Amino acid sequence: MALSAYFNKIRSEVEGALDRLVPKIGAYPPVIHESMRYSLFAGGKRLRPMLALAACDCVGGERKSALAFACAIEIIHTYTLIHDDLPAIDNDDMRRGKPTNHKKFGEATAILAGDGLLTLAFEIMTGSPQADGASAQTLLEVTAQTARAAGSTGTVGGQVADIASEGCEPDGALLEYIHSHKTGKLITASVRGGAMIGGAQDDQLRALTDYGKHIGLAFQIVDDILDIEGDEKKLGKNLRSDIKKEKMTYPSVAGMEESKKRAVELSGIAVESLEMFGSSARHLKDLAMYITTRTF
Repeated sequence: MALSAYFNKIRSEVEGALDRLVPKIGAYPPVIHESMRYSLFAGGKRLRPMLALAACDCVGGERKSALAFACAIEIIHTYTLIHDDLPAIDNDDMRRGKPTNHKKFGEATAILAGDGLLTLAFEIMTGSPQADGASAQTLLEVTAQTARAAGSTGTVGGQVADIASEGCEPDGALLEYIHSHKTGKLITASVRGGAMIGGAQDDQLRALTDYGKHIGLAFQIVDDILDIEGDEKKLGKNLRSDIKKEKMTYPSVAGMEESKKRAVELSGIAVESLEMFGSSARHLKDLAMYITTRTF
């Protein structure tokens, strides 16, 4: 199946499951659920759930068994975007071509919507009956590693370092920490979680972890590049925001051309790590190529 068809199929599966799993707007109090759903269904690539489900497919698992986890990962990702956009952090007005959550609902509701999404994600991971075939121990391990990826030693830690580095002298080691934690940890957790629920063996999980780490870093480097060279309409947000905030980015540390080379290099390493899977990894390989060639 071509990547576009595979993408559309998974997107449809994820969208349908998210609609079932997230409280409807009418649930009391309605404003919080409207706010949560506003950001969750505002668009987006659904890359993380796609990676989770493709990893499950790759190891021969039943995709439906990882669907709830894939949704939970997307819900966590959406929470990070709502909080990243807040005035106290990145202070962004637009996200995916729409006003950011705090612009639409106010700062207090946006904070609480993010909180609601984060906690809902773990409820789904641990309480969904959809993970047929995965043992309780596997679900516990997947949940624990996802919490670490999202927490102070993962996404939150990367965000803190990102804020602290604004206006500082370029530092390659610090930049790699920021990108591998702020973005990379959750992407790696997506791949690992889907593979684990799918029944991955130890050697398969090691290879997929290596894949996740490299594409996670490549994804953020491309984000840095697109903030400068991207199409504002396609991206749905203002360009050059990183420059205005004096953020540490790959182009600011290594230059634009070197950043592009590094993204391609990381994608190539990710693809090489999938050699043991043969044709079963074709969608993961396609996703690695998509990450380095995307325009939004």
